[in-house]
Amino acid sequence: NWEGEAIVSHQGVNTLATFQSSAIANAKKVIASDQNNPDIYKKELTGKALCLPITIGSTTGGLLIQTSCSLKNNPACFLFSEHIDSLAASGIVLARVWEDSKVIAIDNLGKEFLNTVKTGDHIKVSEDGTVTIL
Repeated sequence: NWEGEAIVSHQGVNTLATFQSSAIANAKKVIASDQNNPDIYKKELTGKALCLPITIGSTTGGLLIQTSCSLKNNPACFLFSEHIDSLAASGIVLARVWEDSKVIAIDNLGKEFLNTVKTGDHIKVSEDGTVTIL
C-alpha cells in the first residue's frame, strides 16, 4: 500500500540520463537530469510515482535504478503503461533483493492510464496492485 504524487513521462525514460547526475553526486534527492525528456527534466523523482511507458537507453539502466534505491533517493513506484522492460526489471529486482528496497513496480497499466494521469496527481497503489488516481 502506497500513496503519493505522480510524475508523468509520455516518452520512454532514459535511466542513465535521468539518474546518473544524482548518483554521481550522491545526492539526497533525484532530480531528473535528462534534458531530452521535457516531461520530467529538472523534476524531483524521489519518493514519487514515476508513471511512464518504459525505460530506454543504456544497459546500465538497471544498475542506476538499483544505485538510486541503495542511496534511498529512488522513486517510490515505477508505474508502466507497457510491459516492464528487462533493464528496469533487473534494477528493481536487485534493489529489492540486495538493498531491501520497498520500491514498487507495476506494469501493463495501459495507454489510457498514461493519458489520464497528470504530474501532481495523487496516486494510490493497493496491495493487490490496483492503481487509483485520486
